[in-house]
Amino acid sequence: MIQRVPALVLACATAVLALPVAAQLRPSPQLAPSRADTGPRAADYIVAVVNAEPITNSEVRTRLLRFEQQLAQQGAAMPPRAELARVVLERLISEKAQLQLAAETGIRIDDAQVDQAEQNFARQYDMNVAQLRRQMQQEGTSPASFREDLRSQLTLQRLRGREVEAKVRVSEADIDQYIREQQGAANDPSNLELNLGHILVVVPENASEQQVRELQSRAEGIAQRARQGEDFTGLAKQFSQAPGAAQSGGQMGLRPSDRYPSLFVDAVRTLQPGAVAPVVQSGAGFHVLKVLERRQAGLPSLMVTQTHPRHILLRTGPQLTEAQARERLADYKRRIAGGSADFAALAREFSQDASASRGGDLGWVNPGDFVPEFEDVMNGLSPGEVSAPVVSRFGVHLIQVMERRQTKLTEREQRELIRNIVREKKLDEAYAHWAQETRGKAYVEFRDPPT
Repeated sequence: MIQRVPALVLACATAVLALPVAAQLRPSPQLAPSRADTGPRAADYIVAVVNAEPITNSEVRTRLLRFEQQLAQQGAAMPPRAELARVVLERLISEKAQLQLAAETGIRIDDAQVDQAEQNFARQYDMNVAQLRRQMQQEGTSPASFREDLRSQLTLQRLRGREVEAKVRVSEADIDQYIREQQGAANDPSNLELNLGHILVVVPENASEQQVRELQSRAEGIAQRARQGEDFTGLAKQFSQAPGAAQSGGQMGLRPSDRYPSLFVDAVRTLQPGAVAPVVQSGAGFHVLKVLERRQAGLPSLMVTQTHPRHILLRTGPQLTEAQARERLADYKRRIAGGSADFAALAREFSQDASASRGGDLGWVNPGDFVPEFEDVMNGLSPGEVSAPVVSRFGVHLIQVMERRQTKLTEREQRELIRNIVREKKLDEAYAHWAQETRGKAYVEFRDPPT
C-alpha cells in the first residue's frame, strides 16, 4: 500500500530552494552583474568551493535570474540584487553539500525518472516535451542543463525523504494542540486566509509605451468580462500567462494573506468573495484578481475535493529493474488503451500492492494522503485517464483516476487532514535543522572575483 503521508515537496528545477539561510549569510565576493548591465560579460570565475567542488558566478547568475522572474510573476517586491545574490549563493552551497552527501550514500537518478519529471513539468504549462524544449531554446536555456537541474532536484528529494521524513512523527497530542491554537487564533483579524483567482498579462521588458497601454487595455477587458459573470477559470486558461494557469484555472489556493504579495492583498483588502479587483501592475505585467474565498485562519475547511484512484504497483529490486518495470507498465497502458486488457484485471494479476485483490482500487482519498510524486500525477489526470508509468519511493505505478467529488469531512477525516498539516510543519522544521547541519559539516571557501 502507498504510504499515506505527505512528503517535503521541493520546488521545480527552475525555483530557488526555500532554505532558511539568513543566519548563515556572511561577507561574500561580488556576484552577478546589475540588472541594467547589458554589455559584454567578463569570463566566468569561481565564487566559492564546497568540499573541493566549485560554484561559479554563472551558476549564481542563472539561478538569480530565475528567482527574479518568479518574484516578478508573483507581483512581489524585488529586494536589492546584492542581497538576493548572497541568498542564492548560500542556497547553492547548501544544495551542493546535500548533492555530495547523496552521491556518497549511493543515491542515483536514472534517465527514465528525469524523463518523467520533464513530462510532468511540461504538462504544468500545457505543453508536450518537444514544445517545452523549443520554448527553452528560444529563451536561451539549454534543455540538457534543465534536465540536469531536474536530476539534481530529484536526487535532493530522494535524500531528504530518507534523511528527514522517516524521522517525523505526529501524535494525537500534537493534533489536539494544533486545534487549540487555531481555535484561539480564529478571532484574530491578522489571520486572514485568501484564495485568489489570478490572470497575468505579461509586459515584455523592453515594451514601448504604446505596447504597455495596449496590454493594460487587454487586462482591463478581461477584468470587465470577469465582473460581468464570465467564467474566471475559462478566462485564466485562455488569457493568463502565469505559470501553470492552464492547469489551475488561475486559482492560487487558500493560503494565509502574508503568503501573497502585498500588492495583491492591498488590491482585494475590502472585497468579498466573487468580487474582481481593479487591475494592478507589477514588474511582470498586469494582474487581474478575483476573490474566490476569504476566511479567518483556523481549522481546515470541512469541504474537500476527494479523488477515487486505482493503481498497479511493481516493486523494483534484483529481480526487476526500474527500467523493466516502466517498460512493463507502459505495455499495460497500451493494452488498456487498445481495449485488449482491463485495468482491474491487470491489477489483480500483477500489482504488488495490498490493493491488488480489489483491482488496484485505493478508495476515496483526501488531498495530502499520498506521497507527492504519486499525488502530483494523480491530480493532473482527468476521470478515466491512465497515467504514464510513475516512479515513487515504493516502486513504479500505473495510475487511473475513476472519479472525483466534493464532500464534507467526518471528524476523523478532519483530524487526519490536521495530522498532515502538523506533519508538514514538523517536516519544515526538521528539514531546516538537517539542512543547517549538512551545510555546517561542509568545508566552504569563498573566492574573490578576478581583478
